[in-house]
Order: sequence, then C-alpha cells, then structure tokens
Amino acid sequence: MNQTAFNQLVVALTSRYGEGEARSIARIVLEDAFQTRSYATWMLPEKEQARFQQLLQALVKGIPVQYVLGEADFFGLRFAVNPSVLIPRQETEELVDWALAILRNQPSPKVLDIGLGSGCIGITLKVKKNDVELWGVEKSPEALKVARANARSLLGDSSVQLLEGDILTGVRALQRPWDLIISNPPYIPREEASIMPEHVLEHEPDLALFVEGADPLLFYRKIIIFAGEWLLSGGALLLECNEFNAKQVAELLKNAGFKEVELKKDLSGADRMVMGKRT
Repeated sequence: MNQTAFNQLVVALTSRYGEGEARSIARIVLEDAFQTRSYATWMLPEKEQARFQQLLQALVKGIPVQYVLGEADFFGLRFAVNPSVLIPRQETEELVDWALAILRNQPSPKVLDIGLGSGCIGITLKVKKNDVELWGVEKSPEALKVARANARSLLGDSSVQLLEGDILTGVRALQRPWDLIISNPPYIPREEASIMPEHVLEHEPDLALFVEGADPLLFYRKIIIFAGEWLLSGGALLLECNEFNAKQVAELLKNAGFKEVELKKDLSGADRMVMGKRT
C-alpha cells in the first residue's frame, strides 16, 4: 500500500526532529502547501509529486518549514518570511499581547518597533489596533523589504513608516515622542552558538540573533538610553529578552529611572519580557 504524504514526511523527518516535531511539520506542509485538512489520510495526487518531492528535499536538509513555504503564522496572521528575517516565535506573540493590553485604552498611540525583521511585532499591533501610528526601523535592507511587503499585504494602504537604520548609531528621524517603544533585539552572545539548534544556526540570520563583542546587553543599553530620552511621560518600553539575562535587563531599566518595571515569564515559564514606564 502506498504511504500517505503525511507518513512519508514523518518518516523522512523523524531522525532530524523527533517524531512529535516531524508530525507537526508534516501537518503544516500539507495544510498550508496543499490546502488539505484531512492531512493524516490524504493521498498525494500524481500532479503534485514533483512539488512534494521538492519540499521534502528542502525539509530533509534542515531548512525550517517556514522558509520552505515562504510564510509563517503569527498571532493569527500570515507573514512572508525568508532567510533574511527571523521566523516569528510563539514567545513574541506573548510580547505583542502584552503591548496590546498596554495600548488598549490609548487613543492613536505612537509606536516604534526597533529591529523590524519580518515586521511581525509592529504590523500585528497595527492590525489589531488600527489607530496605532506605527514606525519601525531595521538595519538589514533585505529584512526591511520583507517587512514592507508584509505591511502592504496585511495593512493595505495604511500609512506606516518603516525605515532603514541602526539604533546603535542613531536614526535622526526617530527622535520624536513615543507612547510605546517595543523591540526583540539580538541578545545571543556569539559564544553560545555551539549550543543552539542546528536548523536555527545554519538558516536564520546572524544579524538578528547574535550580539558581537563582549557585551550581550549592548542593544538593550542603547534602546533604554533612547527610550529614556524619547518616550512620553507614562510611555512604556517593552523588550523581549534571553531568559538568562532578563533580570539584568530589568535592572538596567530601574537604574535608568524607569518605573513600574515588570518581568514576565513566557508560557514555558522562562523569564522572557521586561517592561518599564517613563515618568
């Protein structure tokens, strides 16, 4: 008996990912690439054989399924992704959820997303709260193209300002008052590369993952200084962190004079997000 497409994928991917993750990847491929909800019993039509084999070969090489498909789900939205941007994570959905709670009762809040990547943070905030005045900045020209494409597809003609620039060297256009500054900056020291999953290390962008040099908190220090100058009174700075340095980031906020500093765990129980308000 011929194997179902689902079983073919699971068998081919289990040695790399384990059976549970292989089954999850197989489901995503069949639902998203072949639009079948009966993925466990679906038999591959002859006309789809070549396309299926192409996807399978890429997955067997360890290319993340989101890059293979060219898209990722985030907060119920579909974002285009490629290897120039990080794949949106579930933990970052929790950061966005916290931001939406902060903004809920604010009319027309001015929001800055530092380090756009795919744009999943800022664009989701704008989709969920249409009166957000969204600006974003991204150092990588290739990543910025992805963010702008996602803004067009998810926001249509909405006016957003997505700029190329590096927060470490300063971006003059961003020197204006903000109600919320939000960022998931690079926070992994280069020496931790050896303990990272192979599929992340080989395929996701170094620029968005690693902090060069001896200070893993470099981006946080720069962002906190910037926020201390440009956040409106009562405005919030919201940061995603490495679980191993989140407490240090919270201390940086306190030492910089931010109030109501709060450290939050993600759904897995790891310290992941820090918020502080400017008085």
